[in-house]
Amino acid sequence: METRFLILRDQDSANCKNVKAEIHKKVVSSGKTISTKIVIACHELESFYLGDLKAVELALGCKNLSKKQEQKKFKNPDILANASEELEKITQNKYQKISGSREIGKHLCLKSNKSQSFNHLIRSIRTLLK
Repeated sequence: METRFLILRDQDSANCKNVKAEIHKKVVSSGKTISTKIVIACHELESFYLGDLKAVELALGCKNLSKKQEQKKFKNPDILANASEELEKITQNKYQKISGSREIGKHLCLKSNKSQSFNHLIRSIRTLLK
């Protein structure tokens, strides 16, 4: 089986297309273009978690957090430029980048996440596995 690569990077405050183009140049120079997918998390990886507040609720023990999923900003969390700050706020600082991410990741639903960049990541993984 050939080696495949998935490159995942936060957009942060950079231009998404420029970030992807720069990474793509490096991939082309490596000669691994066919077996590589590049995914940019808009704006931050934490948007993935805000797209599945049930997972956050279960992982961090934040009661009734999943009810906030119907609020406008959580229906499309990729538009939030400060997802990590929002996550800290709604969890009352229970979310910590490393330990929180590990716990939330165990509960993320692959089918109903509201983050389009998370869904793009899942599609990219599936494409690489074909």
